[in-house]
Parts: sequence; C-alpha cells; structure tokens
Amino acid sequence: MSHTMSPAQTNAKALIDFMGKRKAAMIFSLLLMLASIGSIAVNGLNLGIDFTGGFLIEAGYQEDVKLDKVREALAEADFTDAQVQHFGSSRDIIVRIAPRADASSTDRSKAEIGDNVLTVLKTTSEQEVNMRRIEFVGPQIGDELRDKGGIALLVAFGGILIYISLRFQLKSAIGAILALIHDVIITVGIFALLKIEFDLTVLAAILAVIGYSLNDTVVVLDRIRETFRNVRKTSPEGILNLSINQTIARTLVTSLTTLLVLFTLLIFGGEIIHGFALALIIGVIIGTYSSIYVASSTLMMMKIHKQDFLVVTKEVLVDDAP
Repeated sequence: MSHTMSPAQTNAKALIDFMGKRKAAMIFSLLLMLASIGSIAVNGLNLGIDFTGGFLIEAGYQEDVKLDKVREALAEADFTDAQVQHFGSSRDIIVRIAPRADASSTDRSKAEIGDNVLTVLKTTSEQEVNMRRIEFVGPQIGDELRDKGGIALLVAFGGILIYISLRFQLKSAIGAILALIHDVIITVGIFALLKIEFDLTVLAAILAVIGYSLNDTVVVLDRIRETFRNVRKTSPEGILNLSINQTIARTLVTSLTTLLVLFTLLIFGGEIIHGFALALIIGVIIGTYSSIYVASSTLMMMKIHKQDFLVVTKEVLVDDAP
C-alpha cells in the first residue's frame, strides 16, 4: 500500500527557508574546502606511528606522572622525536618513537630501545617504573596501512554511489557523494591545521563519519522523494524546503544525542581516544550541515524535477480471448 501525505502535510509551508540561503551556504562550503585543502597541502598530516612506523613503548608508574617532565627527559636523552601521552590513567603512559637508523625490528634492537627509554623514565620519578610492552611497526607496514586506508575510503565512496543510484537515482547519488567528500576534506583539513596526530583510530573515525553522514543524507533524500511524489503544484525549491523542515527535528535530535556521547568521550576518555572522538565530533557537525545544504543544494543545481522520482509503470498487453 503506497504512503500518501495528509492534506495538512501537503499544504504545509516550510518554516525555515533553507534553500533561500543555499548560495551563501555553498560559498561557505567552498571556502571551507579550499582552506582545508590548503591546510593539507601546506602543513601535511601529522601521521602517527601506525603510518610512519617506529617503536611503541608502554610503561606504568606507581604515582601520577607529568607528561612535560617525561618529554623533557626523553629530549635530553636524544629522543627528541618521542611522542608521549597517557594511556588509560594518569599513571600509565605510551611513548612513540619514530624509526631510528641505528635500530631495527629485531628482538635485540627492541630490547635495547626499551631499556634506554626505561632508564630515562626512571629519572622522572622516585617510584618504580615498569615496562609493560614494546612494539615495532616497520615503515613498510606503515606505508601499506596508509595505502589500504586510502583504498578503503575510495571503495566506500564507490559503494555509496552505486547504492544511492539504485535506491533513488543518479542526481541524488551525486549530491550524496559530494556531501561525503565535503565532510571528509573538512575533517581532515582541521586535523592538518591543528597538527593533531592522524593514526588508524582517526581513519576509523573518518569511515564512521561517512556512515553517519550518509544515514542523515538518505533520510533527507527519502523525504524529498516522497514529497515530490505526493505534493502537487509546488516548485522544486519549495518541495526541498518542506522536506528538510519535516526532517530537521529528527536530524537535530540524532546529532545532539550523538554529540553528547562524543563530548563525554573527548573529556573523560583519556588522551588515547582524543583524536577518535574529535574526528567524530567534527564529522557529525559538518555531516549534519552537509545533509541539509550540500546534498540538497546539489539537487537544485542539477534542476531536480518531479519526473526524476516517478515510478515508471510498464503496461502489459493481454490478447483477447478467442
């Protein structure tokens, strides 16, 4: 049974003129994307050990440890490139060290690096310091992870393009893909601008942002399709405005509840999950904006029309009985 809107719904007027502001929104989005691309080109990404390779050392203290003191001690011991952060609690730390010319992935080399770092860490506290683990990621493995991460993004975009094209139609698919590209570029650009470490957890967050933004966009596109099919004598701009207004409450409630959880992770989750939570926060905010403006504005630019959403019915000819 097909779903039809009530007279109240079909005659409803949009409360907010979203499409009336689409030109300003598109200029704003374009400036954000250009700034993000420029930031990536100039600053580059602060790639973590997952992509660059190197040593990861976990150590535990019997008391709270100040990271600045540990960093200073490591720098004085010729570990100037060491990255230090808390892991789980203020008594546990992780030290990341880039690949060294005088070290390799052998157990002996790892033991030497671990002993040297442990010796330095002991100078930062009067209490006992315990070595928990030491791992090595080779540069070749880091390059492979980076390449496969990029391939994962491309495959995700390709799958989404096919799915939206089959679920709706090609114009909707182009709008959805442009919205996702918009979200990814701006999120990565902010990481490049702030020089925040970009590791596998952040890449996972980027993929999660794609899924979240796509879900929001599909909800809006589905409402646009139903409104085009059921509302008469209304311009495409009016139908887009009406559809967005009908979904805005759901969009805002979903985004705000998601952001509540993410800000909790950002504040209380510890430094180890900081990048993951921050990437998702940026992605949710930008994704909510893009599902309203980028995807819908793209449909306006491509002159979306009622005929694009009509279901084509095939006539079946039946021969008369003899």
